[in-house]
Amino acid sequence: MNWKERAIKCLNESLYPVPSERNEIDWKSGLSSKTDRLAQHLCAFSNLEGGGFLVYGVNDDASLFSVTKEQNDEIIKKLGNIARHNLRPSVALEHATLDFNGNALLFIHIPGNTEKPVYMRNGTIYDSYRRSAGQTVKMNRQEVKQLIAESQGLLFHEQTALTDVTADEVLRLLDYDCYFQLAKRNLPESKTAILETLANEDFIIRKGENWNISNLGALLFARDLTKFKGLQYKTLRIIIYTGKGRIDAHPELDFKEGYACGFEHFIQFIMERTSVEVIEKVFRETKSVYPERTVRELLANSLIHQDLWQSGTHIMVEIFPDRIEMTSPGTPLVDINRFIDTPPKSRNEKIAILMHNFDLCELRGSGIDRAIEAVEKAILPAPKFIKGDFYTKVVIYPKKTFADMSKDDRIRAFVQDTFHQGKILQYQHTASL
Repeated sequence: MNWKERAIKCLNESLYPVPSERNEIDWKSGLSSKTDRLAQHLCAFSNLEGGGFLVYGVNDDASLFSVTKEQNDEIIKKLGNIARHNLRPSVALEHATLDFNGNALLFIHIPGNTEKPVYMRNGTIYDSYRRSAGQTVKMNRQEVKQLIAESQGLLFHEQTALTDVTADEVLRLLDYDCYFQLAKRNLPESKTAILETLANEDFIIRKGENWNISNLGALLFARDLTKFKGLQYKTLRIIIYTGKGRIDAHPELDFKEGYACGFEHFIQFIMERTSVEVIEKVFRETKSVYPERTVRELLANSLIHQDLWQSGTHIMVEIFPDRIEMTSPGTPLVDINRFIDTPPKSRNEKIAILMHNFDLCELRGSGIDRAIEAVEKAILPAPKFIKGDFYTKVVIYPKKTFADMSKDDRIRAFVQDTFHQGKILQYQHTASL
């Protein structure tokens, strides 16, 4: 697919079924006089993997109009000058006037730069911008460092968590028994065979007579993440509140296990703390307030798609009498309003694949669908997704009557159901081809 075909596809997906701007594309109704802001947009798209597009001829309300030749020439000239003179390194733009639903729209293609980060020429490397949930925002220092590492091919999970440890220390620090159980493999009889298997999964790397433990191995199978420098804040923290606010709470619980070996423990604990006793006929039963499928998929998403480069913050699960809030470090890679119908993106692809292979979560991209589907079957209010400056939060609610649902609850339920049903129809259409 060439860039023009991709641009048309991105625009179509941003307009239908519900209009919303996306990371890859920004609508424009006219040429702004704010040169610095235009430079920031170009900078942000250049730092985005695969680049992105400015499309002129789309109003804020998603209505379309044709761009004249005079407007085209002015826009192309001004943006070209900004790309050459206001950014470091300079950026080479491409442009084309394309027909879209009978309107002549001007598409500006900003390729993703191989040398990252691109930043403002009159500033420092920390004057860099990125796209987040359809908006252009300034990067923080940690994000700049992450972008530099990623542009050099350095992934977080490949980094070393602990160096030069003996074979016995490896087996003491990593829950290898759990790995073989999840992988449905027989436990080897020899220590050497166990270590070779862990090395084949990139959990450990040979270093002379000893071993290095990778971030991947520690994050998934550490018996205690706090034993690894740099991973102390990657533990799951659960807080149970006695009221609807954050004033009164039980002591915080820090779950130190790796995500794969501790996942079922995490889920069991949350489900037990959100269950109620009910009496049906003459029998007393314990029933969950929330669907386990929803809790499982949303927690897995929080763990897998967190920004691991962001330091000093935990994955948080906060349990209130009237809701559960799950918060993970890092802003979402896609618009929170398009979680259901947007092709999935993962910061931590290797972790996502392994967690799925261990049957701990759904296939990439289908977890949110399953979570929403379980909520709908249980007749619960739709989950709420929140984008913060440095975090992503999802809120799930217990059963409410329609009368008790707020206007926001009802709108959110309608929008999510529309997207979900649309995706089901798309799957059915694809399967019938």
